[in-house]
Amino acid sequence: MPKKTEIIILGPVIRGKKGEHRGTLEEIQRAGFVRVRIDGIIYRLEEALAKTLAKYKKHNIEVVVDRLVLDKELDKSRLVDSLETALKLGKGIVMVNNLVFSEHFACEECGISLPELEPRLFSFNSPYGACPACQGLGEKLEVDPKLVIPNLNLSIAEGAIFPWAHASHKIGRQGFFWWKLEELAERENIDLYAPIKNLSKEKIDLILYGDNNIFEGVIPWLERRFHETESEYAREEIEQYMVEKKCEICKGKRLKPEVLAVTVAGKSIDQMVETEINKLKEFFEGISLVAEAKPYLPPHPASRGSAKEKNSFKIAQPIIKEIINRLQFLIDVGLNYLTIDRKAATLAGGEEQRIRLATQIGSKLTGVLYILDEPSIGLHPRDQGRLIETLKKLRDLGNTVVVCEHDAQTIRAANIVIDIGPGAGKHGGRIVFQGTPQELLKSHTLTGDYLSGRKGVRHVSGTCQALASPKCSRWNLEQYLIIKKAAEHNLKNIDVKIPLGKFVCITGVSGSGKSSLMNDILAKALMRKFYNSKEEPGKYEKILGTEYLNKVALVDQSPIGRTPRSNPVTYTGAFTYIRDLFSKTKEARIRGYRPGRFSFNVKGGRCEVCEGQGVKKIEMYFLPDVYVQCSECKGK
Repeated sequence: MPKKTEIIILGPVIRGKKGEHRGTLEEIQRAGFVRVRIDGIIYRLEEALAKTLAKYKKHNIEVVVDRLVLDKELDKSRLVDSLETALKLGKGIVMVNNLVFSEHFACEECGISLPELEPRLFSFNSPYGACPACQGLGEKLEVDPKLVIPNLNLSIAEGAIFPWAHASHKIGRQGFFWWKLEELAERENIDLYAPIKNLSKEKIDLILYGDNNIFEGVIPWLERRFHETESEYAREEIEQYMVEKKCEICKGKRLKPEVLAVTVAGKSIDQMVETEINKLKEFFEGISLVAEAKPYLPPHPASRGSAKEKNSFKIAQPIIKEIINRLQFLIDVGLNYLTIDRKAATLAGGEEQRIRLATQIGSKLTGVLYILDEPSIGLHPRDQGRLIETLKKLRDLGNTVVVCEHDAQTIRAANIVIDIGPGAGKHGGRIVFQGTPQELLKSHTLTGDYLSGRKGVRHVSGTCQALASPKCSRWNLEQYLIIKKAAEHNLKNIDVKIPLGKFVCITGVSGSGKSSLMNDILAKALMRKFYNSKEEPGKYEKILGTEYLNKVALVDQSPIGRTPRSNPVTYTGAFTYIRDLFSKTKEARIRGYRPGRFSFNVKGGRCEVCEGQGVKKIEMYFLPDVYVQCSECKGK
């Protein structure tokens, strides 16, 4: 407001309520106040009491607490006292002229209330901030119509509606579900004996989603049963027909709408996390904190505000400084292209390693021993240098970094090298060298010979020619697998043409989109086509050439087993033949032992103390579970 402006401080006591409100006016007079404002007009209390308000009309009544003029001689203590009095009268609301101010986290015009802003509100892992519809996951399990009716060539009488045909255990004209469908068919003139594909879309939708009247619909019935049942078996049965889809309420952003409405420098939290790390750092560097209570766009970093503006919100300065530092750590390890909301499961191996290292550098711990097991796995040679620089920064903070590695770049960058060998398995287990990389080059160990160039890998030129030769392929040279408009994560609407029957290598720097193309798009799309997988593929337009294939196998770095019983022999199936061999021995035949007797998965053969696991699990409650060797079978 300009100087010399007269302001009136008012305490609202009646807001949009019908009645004469005489009792309220008398109470205000007894409290010692002189004037009130009724429906925008100021009256002395004697005049207001003499006036009769329309009983069935809504009125606004505010107590005039004080009149002040904004100038240098303004009594600030008087201003504060008047505001406190007005807030008390208005129960947390005060008016200055026609401006409304409130202590409540609510809009005084429309009545929408908000919780007090605190850090947990901005976390989708907290019930205070998570979207209530998807519990902060951004995705919801929903019934997929394609899984409910997998075969459009079948009729309803033949069991086209698979969940109901399966649930009743009777396909055809029997059971409760058939009776419900027959009732619907009679009312809506639906042919239960015609293939589903011959029915109109309206009739199929009626069967699937119901009519909100008599017939509930297959999908609403499944979803209701899924949420209401206490049976884990029933829930697992229904999950067969469900897929994960983006939450319709939060649009996959995982937070409550009121949280997403909060902005800093014109950006909400979901807009920030969707921004690439390097651009996000520029955004925070460009924020000029000014004491304005409205959204604003940050100025360019070159055009900073005045010293007064820079000191306005001092409380935010250390927070922004820390954010910029953390983002810089990620940029230093070459992750400037990532967005903050990228799911950990979709990160490449090299990206995951470097994020962990950046976290450790950000913690600035000293005197720590860091042990890394082959951190170069999955890294492009260009990115290896960045990884080494990160390891050196970790060391320079005053820590010890021990790396188990066979990458030549990493070995040369180390201060000390310990070479264990000389061979593998029973031929290893001894220290054959300890010293600097320069000393290793002069040593006559196997590692030293290869590192110095005295020995090398012999390349057989015929191998490459054989792999490229058409004679090695049973495929037609014109057969290709073509991925159109691939756009998942870092991919920029690319078209990829993969020749079939060839040895094809997809390469590129870490984070360039190799895993997104192969694992997230191609593998998931083919798994869905051939095996009816429920996993949603990444973004692409279409895939051509799948008619030349009949199966797909995904081989990645995920563990081969889920329990302590798993091992390479059980995974490959070789243990079946080993059990058969032992069951045919003389002693086994005398005792009547069958192959199952030699299985650690079956009662009678396994150790019952550990149930064939070889280890006992000790629950640590707030800590990860601990496994110890079984005292009975000694892990055998």
